[in-house]
Order: sequence, then C-alpha cells, then structure tokens
Amino acid sequence: MSFSLETLTGLVDFNQQSLLLSAFAIAFNPTFWNIVARREYRTKFLTRAFGGSAQTACYGLAAAIFSLGLLRDFLYERALRDQPSHPLLQGDLPTYSGYTLLALGNLLVISSTWQLGITGTFLGDYFGILMDSMVTGFPFNVTNAPMYYGSTMSFLGTSLLYGKPAGLLLTAEVLIVYLVAIQFENPFTAGIYAKREQQRAKLGNKVEGKKEL
Repeated sequence: MSFSLETLTGLVDFNQQSLLLSAFAIAFNPTFWNIVARREYRTKFLTRAFGGSAQTACYGLAAAIFSLGLLRDFLYERALRDQPSHPLLQGDLPTYSGYTLLALGNLLVISSTWQLGITGTFLGDYFGILMDSMVTGFPFNVTNAPMYYGSTMSFLGTSLLYGKPAGLLLTAEVLIVYLVAIQFENPFTAGIYAKREQQRAKLGNKVEGKKEL
C-alpha cells in the first residue's frame, strides 16, 4: 500500500494548485448544469428571468455551460503543463493514439450536437423544448451518451499527447463524473418524455370521445 502511494505521488504532483483547480472544474460543471436545469424544470426561474422565453433561457444556459467547458479545458491544459511526464506516455504510439482519440472524441461530440441542435444538446427538454422523436442515428446508434464519452476520449487523448500521468487521473475523474451524471439525467429525461406521451394519450382520448358524441 505504501509502495503504491509512493509510486502514485511520484507520477502525479498533488502539491500543484492547478491540479486541484482542474479537478474541481471537472466535478463542478455537470453538477452545476444538473442543479440549474432541474430547478428550471420545477420553477421556470430562468424562463422568467429571460422574459418568459424558454428558448432564450435555454440559449443562456447553453452559453454558460459552453463557457464553463472552455474554462475547464483551459484549467486541464494548465494542470498538465505543471505535471511531470512519464517515458511510457511519450513516443510515437502514445502520440498517434492521442490524436486518434481526439479525432474520434470530437467526432462524437460534433455529430451529437449536429443531430440534437443547440436546445437538444443543452438540456432543452428541461425547458419544455422537446424533440418530436428520439434520435437513433449516428452517433446515438453507437452510444447513448456520445457527448460524454466523446469528451472523455478527448481528455484521454490530450493526456497522451502531453505524456502526463496526471492527465490519466483527471480523465478517470471525467469518466466517473459523467457516469454519475448519466445515472441522474437519463431517468429524469425519460420521465419528461413519458409525461408528454401521457398527456398526448389523454388528449387523443378526449378527441376520440368528442368524435363519438
């Protein structure tokens, strides 16, 4: 146990403040948007703040999430610069693997955004902006969370390009945080759409009843 701890501290400099800031930003972002989006769903506080326009409010949250993402990425890169490198993460194989992961990760993120649009990507369903039907084409036929897995791949790719073990540790945090977020988001979103289908069914029954009369 002592040897493992010493080995880890030799690979990662935990005394660097930039590492802690990066770890905080990684955990903060999905926590922030889940709390804000759920409050919006229950109280419509953002919609009211934006003059009653749910779409404008969603765009406002999207801008905030995007900006926080840029800050998180900046802090991650800064943290990697302050960390020690390791020979096993340097050379042609890690470099090519890093570029490949970045390319695939960005492909998942960009194609997901293209399929969903701005409101679909940035929690529009919490604002009452629902899609007509579930998206099943690429990349959603590969994974049900392409934004999250694509982002994780990009973090991993960047850590390999820098050759920093700390990047692997932070990437593991990214994956864990996203997996936790999925456990909260997927059931909640499914409940939103299930509620809509129930309302549609009730409306359909009322229409059928009027026709019979």
